Amino acid sequence: MALDPKLIDDLSRRLADNLPRGFQTLQDDLHRNLRASLEAALSRLNLVTREEFEIQQAVLQRTREKLKALEAQVAALEATAEG
Repeated sequence: MALDPKLIDDLSRRLADNLPRGFQTLQDDLHRNLRASLEAALSRLNLVTREEFEIQQAVLQRTREKLKALEAQVAALEATAEG
């Protein structure tokens, strides 16, 4: 999965911006280092995009609906076989 560079830039800039005043003089350097560190850490995680998650959520919902229908069919067949 490709990580959104804008998201990483925003996150690293927020971290750098919230450092104490004495550290803000090194802000650009810290921003670059934080960005590289965040990118490396996030790339090791097994993440999916929101779109991929929503697609899988929809697939799961359809699967649950089909399972429910099949369970009803099996129950009806069992009732017919017994009766």
